[in-house]
Amino acid sequence: MTTSSLKKLYLDFFVKKGHQIIPSASLVPENDPTALFISAGMHPLVPYLLGEPHPLGKKLCSVQRCLRTGDIDFVGDGFHHTFFEMLGNWSLGDYWKKEAIGYSWEFLTKILQIPAEKISVSCFAGDQDAPRDEETAQIWQNLGIPREKIHFLGKKENWWGPIGQTGPCGPDTEMFYDTGKPVCGPDCNVACQCGKYLEIWNDVFMQYEKTAAGRYRWLKQRNVDTGMGVERVTAVLSGFEGDDYRTDAFWPIVEKIQSVSGQKYAGKNQVLMRIIADHLRAAVFLINDGVRPGNIEQGYVVRRLLRRAAVKMRLLTGKLASAGELKLITDTIKAKKELAAVIGEEMVKFEKTLDRGLRQVKKSKNFDGKTAFDLYQSYGFPFEITQELAQECGQKISQQAFAKELTQHQQISRQGATKKFAGGLADHSAVVTKYHTATHLLQQALRDVLGDQVHQIGSNITAERLRFDFTHPQALTSEEIEKVEKIVNQKIKAGLPVTMTTMSLAEAKKQGGLAFFEGRYADKVKMYSIGDYSKEVCGGPHVTSTREIGSIKVTRQKAVGAGRRRLYATLAHGS
Repeated sequence: MTTSSLKKLYLDFFVKKGHQIIPSASLVPENDPTALFISAGMHPLVPYLLGEPHPLGKKLCSVQRCLRTGDIDFVGDGFHHTFFEMLGNWSLGDYWKKEAIGYSWEFLTKILQIPAEKISVSCFAGDQDAPRDEETAQIWQNLGIPREKIHFLGKKENWWGPIGQTGPCGPDTEMFYDTGKPVCGPDCNVACQCGKYLEIWNDVFMQYEKTAAGRYRWLKQRNVDTGMGVERVTAVLSGFEGDDYRTDAFWPIVEKIQSVSGQKYAGKNQVLMRIIADHLRAAVFLINDGVRPGNIEQGYVVRRLLRRAAVKMRLLTGKLASAGELKLITDTIKAKKELAAVIGEEMVKFEKTLDRGLRQVKKSKNFDGKTAFDLYQSYGFPFEITQELAQECGQKISQQAFAKELTQHQQISRQGATKKFAGGLADHSAVVTKYHTATHLLQQALRDVLGDQVHQIGSNITAERLRFDFTHPQALTSEEIEKVEKIVNQKIKAGLPVTMTTMSLAEAKKQGGLAFFEGRYADKVKMYSIGDYSKEVCGGPHVTSTREIGSIKVTRQKAVGAGRRRLYATLAHGS
């Protein structure tokens, strides 16, 4: 079984069940300041899970590219990844538990032909927020799952969401494949991490919305959200259970690492090669989506992935990976032409960082956990290298001491992130809606002033400001910014109506609708028109009249790469 054949089987199955295919969204969320990356198939669908009509209807399916950094320290085993693909099907207020579970059972046992006796499931055990999910357990029993293979677990295992502090969520039921390994003890069940059971699918029954006060209230509509990891299920179907890196998603990368390093995928080398393959694959897809290495947010993750891969190559071969070697490995992954330049530039910067760090190491008389962390924090100096240098000097660094310093730093960072993302996933407050509509006016005004070569490459909106990224070769002059502001505020003052029409992407373009995120649009799209001034393909949300916005003020601009600019703007009135 290949990853492509699994994806085709899945989409074909759900199309026959009346679902419409939606394309994968970018790994970087659009107009969502509450998360750095798309981490689940449902993430781009939040407005529709909350009740906004989707242009393709109530039954959808997709293969969504996802990235999660929370498991980065577990990467190296056979089944944790930073980047992965997620199969998903959704009911937006249409079918419910019986149909969703029935589809899952049919696909697993009839289409994939997994023996029924190999499957165990889990259901939500219930707590003060929601009752025990006996309804789901009974549906599984009716399909033939014995009661002893139905496990009731708590919120940690069988409750999904919200991604942010607020948003849609609910109990789930998970499906597990029995690898045939012996149980690790009398308490071994599907929640055990011993490797006997592998989770292969998750059906979430989104019937609640978590509020800012921490309460759970009923959603306007009941939704089904499912997720199946492509790499893991392909491994199971190919007889590689427990080692996703032998599937076609990773094996060509691993083979190239073996060729470049002269080492074999065996013993301790397996862990190093898995990390290198995972991190380079994730970095490539992020770079493909327009992210460049940097010191903050998404850029910092790309930088960390590339540098961590280079360091693991050093542990594998005895020398830091060169840009050329990393490029040879990433040639096995579908990448855009600018990848080589991005990797080359980043490796030059990393080598300079290491040189500075080495000079600092030579000045240190005593190596300890704090020294190692200071080098890590100030110079990006990997612990593994500091540890080797200490050993060469006859000293030993406590990894526990380093981990303690790192944990303290992470706790402080999380507190800051909690404040930053306090609005919850996909904030649709009135002020955010005003900012979002203002980006449409801003884009058209930029095109009026600078030319039609301007097009959006990203945006980020909070309740305090909008951030708009676009193509342009040089900084805007103060006169150009004044012209852009004047145009936008004139259109706001004019009280232009904001209307939406659902149509094909081709028709939207024919009518003059701007649509710059190729490959991310479904067959039918929403085109928002602002009077006769702006037409743009977009998912929302929007005001009904530009007068609701108030007025805007461009506060600053900056470069975000060659031929790329970023503007920040705030609402001068309105909240």
